[in-house]
Amino acid sequence: MKTSELLSAAKLGDKAAEGDLFSVLYRDLRRLAHSRLKRSEPCTLLDTTSLVHEAYLRLHKAGYERIGDREHFLAYAASAMRSIVVDFISSRRASLRSPEADSPREAAAIPPSEREILDVDEALRELSRVSERMVKIVEMRYFAGMKVVEIAAALCVTERTIRRDWEKARMVLAAKMK
Repeated sequence: MKTSELLSAAKLGDKAAEGDLFSVLYRDLRRLAHSRLKRSEPCTLLDTTSLVHEAYLRLHKAGYERIGDREHFLAYAASAMRSIVVDFISSRRASLRSPEADSPREAAAIPPSEREILDVDEALRELSRVSERMVKIVEMRYFAGMKVVEIAAALCVTERTIRRDWEKARMVLAAKMK
């Protein structure tokens, strides 16, 4: 069965289709998760499998109504992975700042890559006031490592538009993160 057919069946509540959908898309989800985590050094303590499963659980909880095909599924997964990684880092940082933290040095030992992820997330919140599409492009490229062709298909625009918006988004984010 095709991915679009499985998504349609899952939207109608077919539990077998949901399981088949996860099986079909699992490799793609692992690729996205691995791409995100390999650029983060060992910063988040998350592993690829945990990130994939958490992203899938969030998708399942949100429902399948907004997802029409594989590309839309991956776009949603990219957004979910951003949220998961940012939530995990924020939670970890909060626990290090808590009174239970052993020392101030321990709290200061947060890797620069985690700081970068939080800075990018904050800059994306500001960028969303300018262009929601640019935010989605950054999520799919930066947080999920998706290719231009995949992003273009997910957003139903040309690859040229994705490349142009990616460059604009990078310039805006660089200016906001200085």
